Amino acid sequence: METKNIKFIDLFAGLGGIRLGFENVFNSLGYKTECVLTSEIKPHAVKTLQHNFKHDFLAGDIFKINNQFIPDFDFLLGGFPCQPFSSGGKRQGFLDTRGTLFFEIERILRDKKPYGFILENVEGLVKHDLQHKNDKIGRTLRTILHTLENDLGYKVSWRVFDSIDFGLPQSRKRIFIVGTRDEKVDLNGNEPKFAKLESILEKGLEPLKSNFVDKLLSHFEIQDLFGKSIKDKRGGDNNIHSWDIGIKGEVSDEQCKLLNKLFKERRKKQWAVEIGIDWMDGMALTLEQIATFIDKPKNELELMLNDLVNKGYLKFEHPKKLVKEQTLNGIKSFREYDETKPKGYNIVTGKLSFEINKILDPNDIAPTLVATDVSRLAVPDGNGLRRLTIREGLRLFGYPEWYEIPAKEYDAFDLLGNTVAVPVVEFVASRISEVMSFERISHLTAIDTPVCAS
Repeated sequence: METKNIKFIDLFAGLGGIRLGFENVFNSLGYKTECVLTSEIKPHAVKTLQHNFKHDFLAGDIFKINNQFIPDFDFLLGGFPCQPFSSGGKRQGFLDTRGTLFFEIERILRDKKPYGFILENVEGLVKHDLQHKNDKIGRTLRTILHTLENDLGYKVSWRVFDSIDFGLPQSRKRIFIVGTRDEKVDLNGNEPKFAKLESILEKGLEPLKSNFVDKLLSHFEIQDLFGKSIKDKRGGDNNIHSWDIGIKGEVSDEQCKLLNKLFKERRKKQWAVEIGIDWMDGMALTLEQIATFIDKPKNELELMLNDLVNKGYLKFEHPKKLVKEQTLNGIKSFREYDETKPKGYNIVTGKLSFEINKILDPNDIAPTLVATDVSRLAVPDGNGLRRLTIREGLRLFGYPEWYEIPAKEYDAFDLLGNTVAVPVVEFVASRISEVMSFERISHLTAIDTPVCAS
């Protein structure tokens, strides 16, 4: 029988997730796939790629690779860096130097003229740099599509996919842009399938041991912690505050009720008018003002408040006024204490860094994994809590069990925070295979292999 070759390059490879999904599909269809160039600059990613894949040409910075040194290939795969287009990045698009990485893709496509490509980016790319607020796509994506279609002659399709629809217990939305020389790829047709977090969790691992965890478990049953956030900010019924677990010192039920009430009241605009300051989200209220919504004798109320100040849950301070100053770069606004106003009590927020800020619910899904947040996520295991493991992180993205990240936990999750959901790539690749014309793929090579006896 005849086996055909498909050659591809993998740019901004990361963990190689796009490559993995692409090869899974085309190998299953009887193709022999060959990665003729991999480009990646992060040392831990390079080490991981070397550990898991065979490489003929593992290069570094794509800026430094001239077209003449790139072997001929059929498909370009590229999860080009998302920072310029992400709501978490600078959102400068092509004004950000990293945004020009797309043009590295363009110059390679223009010169090498491969059959097709798969590009991946964050959902924020879709509406980045909107010209009009009701536009469906922004100028950045419009420029990319125009370049691929009109300048380079590809038939291009794009769609935003959520990994939750592909049997992964994590919501992760990413845009995929695909193109071929033949016809547009129909990216519709995925039949959603869903999974719970418990389906990827390991069991019986060593729990976290710390004063913080002990306090948490002394105040709550493990099941009551499922899905809870732990922070001294708003959060409704799913939020646990520092005073709920006595992290700075135990507080009475009455003090808890007082703190929860003050937490909400200090945001009301009526107090700004009464105090005589510009409204801000959280203002210091005097004993007299607090006494209007806490039914307690003032002397008892003051004792409760001062005890909370001593323990660090409240601070006794002047309210802050809004100050505007003219600078060389325009008007600068900031807040400073107004010492002409009487002192009041305010919640201490933003100064307590919790060891855990969210406990995942095994019966639900994980939030979008972000490298900076993963270390503060916890999962229940038996009667204890522990952090997500690297293996669980890999499973959340659909990586196979043989795949390994030979790095420390922090570095591994840094890489995972920027990777792709492999099942989504597999779906995209399968849709490409349905429109692909073998004759148009310039580098397909027939290889004679023996016919197996049946």
